[in-house]
Amino acid sequence: MQSGRARTGKALHLLAAGCSLAIGASALPALYSSARAQSADLVLCDRVAADPADPDKPADVKGAAAIEASDIATAIKFCRMAAAGSRRALYELGRAYAAAGQMPQAIAAYRNAADKGSTAAMVELAMMFAAGNGVAKDDAQARALLQRAAAAGNPRAVASLATLGAASGQPIDPAQQRALLTNAALANSADAQFQLGVMYANGVGGPKDDFAARSWFEKAAAQNDPDALDWMGSFAASGRGGPRDVNAAKSYYARAAALGNEDAKAELKRLECSITMRDKRGNVVGCM
Repeated sequence: MQSGRARTGKALHLLAAGCSLAIGASALPALYSSARAQSADLVLCDRVAADPADPDKPADVKGAAAIEASDIATAIKFCRMAAAGSRRALYELGRAYAAAGQMPQAIAAYRNAADKGSTAAMVELAMMFAAGNGVAKDDAQARALLQRAAAAGNPRAVASLATLGAASGQPIDPAQQRALLTNAALANSADAQFQLGVMYANGVGGPKDDFAARSWFEKAAAQNDPDALDWMGSFAASGRGGPRDVNAAKSYYARAAALGNEDAKAELKRLECSITMRDKRGNVVGCM
């Protein structure tokens, strides 16, 4: 037989459990509403502040190289609300603060995002340390951040590490650069695929291989990388690394031109000329 204390303790336990269930059930709508609000904040943050080069960016988010001045206040508002649950939003908040000229807030947001693993934030911080923008110039700190981001597969970090190394007299080994870019390219980074294609096309960091270069350009072009589309136009027009196909070249150039690539616009115009008219100096003055 249970003692009065045991029965009382059991009753209290059941009562507490019942209260817990009741509180949990009543809190569900609020939690669900909060989750939906967080998601909406992130969607709006992405819409105005996403970085096209951020590896964390979902494929269906376009992004923009620079935040429009008219969108800065909106970006700060919604990215700040979304930042608690998203390192991508934290990074985008840093971009918004930087666009507003609020560098201490931008640096703080970038640091928080980097601590949570955002390689895009690591690169931005590194560029700030390299240039002394908002922080004391520190090449060693910049290099360390870029190395972390590059090791995680960020293609922009690989390219920036090479540039920083050349400027400081400590260039990155081209073979290592090719290996790092390969890892990022295999993870489907269009930027890495394009950069790797250039390295193969020019024989940097290893043997020259036009077939491999064309293959990497084609993969990046499939993701609408404008520079890769331009290079694919060139390769297709000349038959480099594969069959010559002028119609395909025109298509690649047209897609690159539509994305703003000026070289592609010029090459497309040249290919569409059946007769090129030149002046006495050999300069193209028109076509028919």
